[in-house]
Amino acid sequence: MVGDSGALLSRRVYAATLLDVPSMVCKSMADSTELSPLAQALGRVPTGLYLLTTRHGDDPIGLVASFVMQVGFEPPTVMVALGAGRDQLSAIRASGRFALSVLDEQSSSLMGAFFSKQGSPFETLAHEQSPGGMPVFTEALAWLDCRISGEHDAGDHVAVFGVVETARLLHEGDPSVHFRKNGLSY
Repeated sequence: MVGDSGALLSRRVYAATLLDVPSMVCKSMADSTELSPLAQALGRVPTGLYLLTTRHGDDPIGLVASFVMQVGFEPPTVMVALGAGRDQLSAIRASGRFALSVLDEQSSSLMGAFFSKQGSPFETLAHEQSPGGMPVFTEALAWLDCRISGEHDAGDHVAVFGVVETARLLHEGDPSVHFRKNGLSY
């Protein structure tokens, strides 16, 4: 069993490399490509991979999210951090709701539709409406339907807290794990 768990972790980490982007240079030396110790250490903090969705009026919108964690049991509460200037943050505030589709190895390819410049991911990916009216992806590992319960300014990001009102595990599996090489940049 230990070998199987190691192989699963290896596959999940491999799937997460789909998000790798060129690393930002963090040292002040002009010719150095080394990352600062702070950037290296923060980059080793693991996160999951999620598709965060909400509605802007009647239109579904979303993004790939990794700054997500459960922060409470009663009521069940999650936190998602979004860039302070993101359009999706304004839409979440206006709708009062968001959903998270949890990705695993089987569903990590869904992220590609959110990075594509070819149409909306909601035109190409199988999804349904959650009881709260948010789009959730049917090929994901699980989904969470959340009502906003508060937010906190975190510098260049805003931490949005959501009470999970409905959730569903769509199939058995383990969530994808993502490591960034640079903890000071996506």
